[in-house]
Amino acid sequence: MRAVFIDGKEQIELREAPAPEPGDGEVRIRVARVGICGSDLHYFFEGANGEYVVREPLIPGHELSGTVDADPTGELAPGTPVTVHPARFGTEVRGTAGEPHLWPGGSYLGSASTWPHTQGAMADLLVVDRGMIRVLPEVLSVADAVLAEPLGVALHGASRAGDLTGARVLVSGAGPIGLLAVVAARARGAEHITVSDVLAEPLERALDLGADAVVRVGQEELPAEAFDVVLECSGAPVAISSAAVAVRRRGTIVQVGMVPNEARGVNLAPLISKEVDLRGAFRFHDEIDEAVALLAARPEIARVATHAIPAEHVREAFELARDSTRSGKVVVAFDAAAE
Repeated sequence: MRAVFIDGKEQIELREAPAPEPGDGEVRIRVARVGICGSDLHYFFEGANGEYVVREPLIPGHELSGTVDADPTGELAPGTPVTVHPARFGTEVRGTAGEPHLWPGGSYLGSASTWPHTQGAMADLLVVDRGMIRVLPEVLSVADAVLAEPLGVALHGASRAGDLTGARVLVSGAGPIGLLAVVAARARGAEHITVSDVLAEPLERALDLGADAVVRVGQEELPAEAFDVVLECSGAPVAISSAAVAVRRRGTIVQVGMVPNEARGVNLAPLISKEVDLRGAFRFHDEIDEAVALLAARPEIARVATHAIPAEHVREAFELARDSTRSGKVVVAFDAAAE
């Protein structure tokens, strides 16, 4: 089979690899589409994602869709369209009952956080635990289902914010997760959604997805104390500080965007004086199921994926995914339907 390997900083190649065989409790998937995530970009352009360094050839990718290739039990027929929850959970620790995505000792597809690395989905074939499989409804195409995992991330961020019914929400950062946060906030009942970004093109995509207003950072000022909730999706320290100014007194900021595992300067004074809640959001628990249902009900969400690039041109796909003036979510295609 073919698989994409990241061998180190700016080293990526599509090459042959042994086809995996499913064991007990496993299913083999024929992969159709794999989204390029921010962590994948870090692995390629920097050779590491935060503290997790590429130490052996790594197959990236945890946002995927495809069809069942082989199920040893015979319960899932070949050709069944599916997506995958990319996590294997670890062991419960104090304070995490019912929240397995926070349990230490687990793994995530396409991650260098484990040794050996947990190989990902950017390959013709992938073997996963049966419990990770999510069968798609008939109305949801395999191409559109590649957004289920990142939409699950956005929905989990909205979950961390609490009840959004009637809320005024700021989405900070209009990359793919920010765009999907617009979808998530609206699905959870937000009354008004403003999106901020430094670039015009992502803001245009946000308006296309239903944002009520946009703010071009650097050219316009965010209104102070105007939002009940901020979903901070950029991970930029300056954006986190701006969120603290924009949120109302006793409002909530959810940090959805990942930040480096190092000290960064953030102005906490407004959080103190306004008694603002700052909450983390890490991946998701089971929101991928809600994401699948939402994608099936709202096909226009698929517009977040702006490009499907054949796997043979994976380097070009990664270069494009880094340029948000030209792209939203970029998908690597292993099927024959890529444009």
